[in-house]
Amino acid sequence: MKKLLGWMSTGITLLALATSAQADIIVNGGFESTTNGPGLQFDLSTQATGWTSTNGSGDAYNFIFAPGTADTTGATGQYGALTLWGPNDGSNNGLTPTSPAGGNFVAADGDFQNGTISQTLTGLTPSAEYDVTFWWAAAQQSGFYGATQQYWQVGFGSQTQNTPTYDLPSQGFSGWMQQTFTFTADNTTDVLSFLAVGNLPVPPFLLLDGVSVDPTPEPGSLGLILGGLMVGVGMIKSRKRLKR
Repeated sequence: MKKLLGWMSTGITLLALATSAQADIIVNGGFESTTNGPGLQFDLSTQATGWTSTNGSGDAYNFIFAPGTADTTGATGQYGALTLWGPNDGSNNGLTPTSPAGGNFVAADGDFQNGTISQTLTGLTPSAEYDVTFWWAAAQQSGFYGATQQYWQVGFGSQTQNTPTYDLPSQGFSGWMQQTFTFTADNTTDVLSFLAVGNLPVPPFLLLDGVSVDPTPEPGSLGLILGGLMVGVGMIKSRKRLKR
């Protein structure tokens, strides 16, 4: 019995270690930590801890919105204030005050001064796989009319993957969607990036929130540990029945 309990204790420890190995390695994945608060142009007037926003030749037209402001007070950038089409400024398109992750979220122009939102990830295991999960949506700047096609291009080291292209009608909102991509680490340090891509005539804005990066679970590893624990529990129950 002591050996069995000892073996089970080891199994529980391994299970705890395996679970902890899935800890999120991203910094500020919800864009809650900022230098000057939300409602401003990203990296022009406010910064998000751990992230940078650039298009390589100037200020990327990316913004950080506070909850409930996208179609009300909006955000202020280098060309003045802007809002997105939503119920509070004339379009009953279902725009929600926040993403499912809650709190602040990013809005990035996919056609004008579009540039990456990126973070350098450290402590990676080369050739290991990592799951990048995030919430995203397609929206449009209010005051303009027309249909757009939009998608996020996600980079991880030397690799890129695209979300599905969303066909958005004039004054529309796609609703929030969750996406997971699996990437293989090139080095111990890789850059994770998000680039909004869209077309005119309406300024196409892509929304982003709830970014997480986790090591991809190895198939069967947790199953083996859990299976072993179940066998141990079954053996204990069997011995108890025999004693009775």
